[in-house]
Amino acid sequence: MSGDSAHRVRTLDVTVRRADGAVVDGPLTVRQLTHEFGFGNIGFELMDVATGTGESSLAEHWLGLFNQATLAFYWRGFEPVEGSPDTDRLLAAAHWFADRGVRLKGHPLVWHTLAPEWLLGRSLADVEATVRARVTREVTAFAGLIDQWDAINEAVIMPRFTAETNAVTPLAAARGRVEMVRLAFDTARAANPSARLVLNDFLLTEEYAQLIEECLVAGLSIDAIGLQTHMHQGYRGEADMAAILERFGGFGLPLQLTEVTLVSGELMPEHIVDLNDYQVEHWPSTPEGEARQAHDIESLYRVAAAHPLVESVTYWGLGDRDSWLGAPAGLVRADGSRKPSYDVLESLIHGEWWVPATVLAPSPTGTFRVSGWAGEYLLEAATGERATVHLAAQASGNATVTLA
Repeated sequence: MSGDSAHRVRTLDVTVRRADGAVVDGPLTVRQLTHEFGFGNIGFELMDVATGTGESSLAEHWLGLFNQATLAFYWRGFEPVEGSPDTDRLLAAAHWFADRGVRLKGHPLVWHTLAPEWLLGRSLADVEATVRARVTREVTAFAGLIDQWDAINEAVIMPRFTAETNAVTPLAAARGRVEMVRLAFDTARAANPSARLVLNDFLLTEEYAQLIEECLVAGLSIDAIGLQTHMHQGYRGEADMAAILERFGGFGLPLQLTEVTLVSGELMPEHIVDLNDYQVEHWPSTPEGEARQAHDIESLYRVAAAHPLVESVTYWGLGDRDSWLGAPAGLVRADGSRKPSYDVLESLIHGEWWVPATVLAPSPTGTFRVSGWAGEYLLEAATGERATVHLAAQASGNATVTLA
């Protein structure tokens, strides 16, 4: 199975001092605490437990793998009645995740699908003003908790979308795709200049690449390119995934695999064009499908890790219960038991790509060499004194820390 992630290993030569300034010359234990790489999943399934209104056995499984949560800001559900957004509940959920060291992302700020029905029938100017106000409100309210957003979702088809009547598509048809991206990005950035803004799409074709090029030529600052890949009809394969990453990596911008699914049951028929059109009463997970899913999960994550511009992979759902389209795409079965795909991912994130507790001796120059994937590491003396160091994704180097 291809996918070399050795380029992700960073090395930091650390000079360690005690509180009195003396250089530590005895052994230290190093432990990895976090990954800088974003191993993400949606936080939708944990909303009840995160807001204190229910219990979920999925929480332990979720926190056992993932360090980044995508929270849902689908406008129709977030603000079913104009002027009554679901802000408090989402803030409570965001705090729950943040308190557990989970980074957060909001999805999405601007999207034609699931736009509120109360927006229909208004003038284009009124729609635009309302969209801008919505973006400003959410980005401002969650600043400091959610500082990363899918600023606009599926802009490629936004002006020509016909699956449902909505107020955003006519605005996109009148303003054009680049100006819709500008609307989302400029409004969000004005509300929170520190926010990282992602252009996200499922149409991983030349048309999406052309839109990105047009946005960059127009002077728009894109912080990351989002690549959706719901593979209900089967894994794209290593070669296809690598080609996609190579194509969009040509812009030199960070890449995010924002919405990933692989089913562990019968595959959706290939003739289905819109995945939403596939409706079945029962779509079970199978032993054969689970073995295939585990193999494909490992391949996908290895291909992603091998590309230097990929900064995160977000799997779209942990459990089969209430999964999108009822598909057996989770890493945990409907009864709460773990599938092989969960175990495979765990063996990568907290095994092969993780530094276990290791005793380090100082080098002849008195430094301790810490090596591993970018993230936070704990240095601990036998006396219990501790210090943390950060291995940055950008470069290796030197550092000095003091035990306390």
